[in-house]
Amino acid sequence: MTTHEAPPSRSDFWALVHPHTGDLTHARPVPGGHSSDVTALVECAKGRFFVKAVPNRPGGRRDSITREQLINEAVRPVSPALRWHTESDEWIVLGFEFVEGRPSEFAPGSPDLPTVVGLLNRIGGLKLPEVAQDWDETRWDRFVANEADTALFRGDALLYTDINPGNLLIGDRDAWAVDWAWPTRGAGFIDPARLVVQLIAAGHSPRSAEDWAAGCTAWVNADPGAIDAFAAANLRMNRRFADRNPEASWLTAMVAAAQAWTDHRGIPETGL
Repeated sequence: MTTHEAPPSRSDFWALVHPHTGDLTHARPVPGGHSSDVTALVECAKGRFFVKAVPNRPGGRRDSITREQLINEAVRPVSPALRWHTESDEWIVLGFEFVEGRPSEFAPGSPDLPTVVGLLNRIGGLKLPEVAQDWDETRWDRFVANEADTALFRGDALLYTDINPGNLLIGDRDAWAVDWAWPTRGAGFIDPARLVVQLIAAGHSPRSAEDWAAGCTAWVNADPGAIDAFAAANLRMNRRFADRNPEASWLTAMVAAAQAWTDHRGIPETGL
C-alpha cells in the first residue's frame, strides 16, 4: 500500500470504521500527512470526515498518531476536532471533522501572511495541557554547538512545529493548523522560527521573514542568542537530513533557506 492512498478496500478496515462512518459514499485520497499511511476525505452515511490511519505496530508513526489523538482536545481552538478514533491489531484510525479550507500561500506579497501570523499567535496562546507536560522538545538537541544551548530550547509553550503551507489551512471565516503529529513542550519562539525558514524557502529575504515573525509575541519576547542557537542547530539538522536523502529536493531547499538565515544573523560558519 502506498502512502496517501484512499482507505483500502479490505473488509477488515471498513468493519473497523463502519460504526463511526456508516456506509461509505466516497473516499478521496488527500496529499500530505507524511506520518500517515492513509489520509483521505471520506463521505459516508454519518457525514464527511478527514481520516488518518497508520499500522498498529511499534514505531514513530504509531507514537505520532497517538500524540495527535491525545492533544486534540487542547488544540481544538485552532484545529479540526477529533470526532472518533478506533483501533484493531492492524490499524489505528482517527476521524476528524471536515473543514473547508485551502493551503496557505507563503510567497512574498501573499494576502495570507497576516492570517498565518495570527494563527501562530493563536497557537502560542494555547495553554500547555497536562498530557504534554513530559513531551519535551529535544529534536534539535544533538545539533547544537554546545550542549548548554539545549537549555535555550526548553520552555512551557505548547509547540506545533510542523509549519508549512499545506498544514495551515485558510477558509472563508477561519484558519486551522492541521496534522498535529508531534506536539511538544518547549520555548515559544521555536514555532515562529520555523516559520522564518519556511518563508525564506518561499522567496522572502531573511529580513522580510523575520519581520513577519516579529508579529508573533513569542518571537518578540525571545532571547536573540537563543534564536541564533536554534538557527544554527536547524541548519545542521537540515544538512544531515539532506545528506541522507539527496533525492529529496525539498530538503535541499530547506538547507538553502536555513543557510541564508544564519548568514543574515551573522552566525559564524565555523562549526556549521
